[in-house]
Amino acid sequence: MDFRTLETFVWIARLGSFRAAAQRLYASQPSVSSRIANLERTLGVSLFDRAGRRVTLTARGRDMLAYAEQLLALRSEMLNAVADPSAIQGSIRLGVVETIVYTWLPRLIERVNEAYPALSLELDVDTSVNLAEKLTAHDLDIAFLMGPVNQPDITSRTLSRYPLEWVASPALALPDEPVSLEELARWPIITYPRLSQPHLALQRLLGQAGARMRIHASSSLATIIRMTVDGIGVSALPPEIIAAEIERGALRRFRAEVQPPPLLFHVCHANTPEFTVARAVADLAVRIAADPAPDRES
Repeated sequence: MDFRTLETFVWIARLGSFRAAAQRLYASQPSVSSRIANLERTLGVSLFDRAGRRVTLTARGRDMLAYAEQLLALRSEMLNAVADPSAIQGSIRLGVVETIVYTWLPRLIERVNEAYPALSLELDVDTSVNLAEKLTAHDLDIAFLMGPVNQPDITSRTLSRYPLEWVASPALALPDEPVSLEELARWPIITYPRLSQPHLALQRLLGQAGARMRIHASSSLATIIRMTVDGIGVSALPPEIIAAEIERGALRRFRAEVQPPPLLFHVCHANTPEFTVARAVADLAVRIAADPAPDRES
């Protein structure tokens, strides 16, 4: 009985599948099955009921899970408290939305490399809706998204807040400011994908005017910026990600009668005790998001 076997047991219990646990642990399914068979043989009991499509814990398996989680949590706390950070190995699967990729994510990666040089980051850039699903399915360890994720086994903390500004190509013949809702609805609104918070907020705003809505949605922030620069429509975007386009005159700000609510991002991760390193990375992200500028020499 070793920690690798205990970790295998815990992940099968959480995911309800030998195959899913093998993928999570980067192991072959026969190897995972062999570990559990050896563990059951050592203990002299059956830990899983394999009768259905989804494996479930037996009564002894439920007892075992509580002890296994305690042992893994204690091991994680010990490594975090005692071991040299350079000795902590493994990988963190990090899900992140594009807005954060465009702002302070490179700084976070630099700081993680400094703090945990043997730790690998696996980045998954996706929409908030998809990242939330992956996190609850245990396909991610941490997610930076427009949250929170309201699940009992997920911790969600406020990460960063980005006000939105209306922007458009200088080629568009916008009316005098402030632009009314009725006038704003004359142009397509280019925004984040369906079901995202910004998309739903814009639908509500335009719906107040009773205007016929034309919303072009994209999951790619680069595409949203490109379409806006090309004069296809107007957008409401964080100024931090369009500073270069504003500076060179490819986009210009304008005022409207209504202002979309700011983007509110959360850092979300499993709240199980053994994810000590994941929580440390999340703590680091919260600090960097509060002050994303690189450290300056005094």
